[in-house]
Amino acid sequence: MNSSGCDPHRVAVLALEGVYPFELGIPARILGAAEGHYDVRVCSADGGQVATNAGFSVMPEHGPDILEQADTVIVAPIEPTHLTRDLPAPVAAALSRIRPGTRVASICTGGFILAAAGLLDGRPATTHWECASFFRRWYPHIRLDEGVLFVDDGAILTSAGAAAGIDLCLHLIRTDHGSELANRAARRCVVPPFRDGGQAQYIDRPVPDDPASSTAATRQWALEHLDEALTVPQLAEYAHMSLRTFARRFREEAGLSPRQWIIRQRLDRARRLLESSSLTIDQIATDVGFATASSLRQHMSAELGVSPLAYRRTFQAAATARPDRAEAHA
Repeated sequence: MNSSGCDPHRVAVLALEGVYPFELGIPARILGAAEGHYDVRVCSADGGQVATNAGFSVMPEHGPDILEQADTVIVAPIEPTHLTRDLPAPVAAALSRIRPGTRVASICTGGFILAAAGLLDGRPATTHWECASFFRRWYPHIRLDEGVLFVDDGAILTSAGAAAGIDLCLHLIRTDHGSELANRAARRCVVPPFRDGGQAQYIDRPVPDDPASSTAATRQWALEHLDEALTVPQLAEYAHMSLRTFARRFREEAGLSPRQWIIRQRLDRARRLLESSSLTIDQIATDVGFATASSLRQHMSAELGVSPLAYRRTFQAAATARPDRAEAHA
């Protein structure tokens, strides 16, 4: 049991032929830093040894039977040369063991496995930006967005390449247990609890050699003054750039327009306050820089599909329900 007296959430990580060992270890490393709230185990599709793409093989301790008891299943990514449009029979058989209602997630090219299994049909999803073009060719019925770090579509989550698996796992902790635990786990692993922007900032494009041309310092300054009435001209002036140049470089680096980025940061901060504080909605709106509580409500509804009050109630309900869920699986 963990510190809250509940049985840990059971996570099964599926390793397939050609697996990337770095990403395979991410769930155990990140979720394992969440103070005993997760029991992470690795399995293969047939219970046997799995060749990685790094010149060595791994022998998972478990076979596909643990997929039947998992609360969350995470599919680790594989070398693109191992991808096939249709699932190999052992992989399809392993995935068929997953219970209905189980949360399923993928890291990087693991999204191809979920797509081939039909789990992403009609859903939004992401994968590594380099693989986006043939993902679309193979699965045109899936709403792919290669510009984000991860996509949370309820019971199905997908993430982008490599380190985006860290973002995904921190998001799982944040969803299950709130921002404070996710932040502590991030600190233990010496990784940022949030990363600005999406994959767009990592896609190949010319990068200016002059550090003075970066908007990073301006973004940091904006975060320190988020409660103020920030404007794009004001940010451009701080960066010593013309408005047009600043807007272009900002989007290139952050993957969002300055205005979208500011709204995203304010919403992220509001979410953390809703999860971890007893401040009123009006106080939170003021603290994060929205002019009124109504403005916060409008932006949360547009971006997240929920009101601030409903978001807070969801986390309070989740905190109350977790012991019951653990008892149900005991």
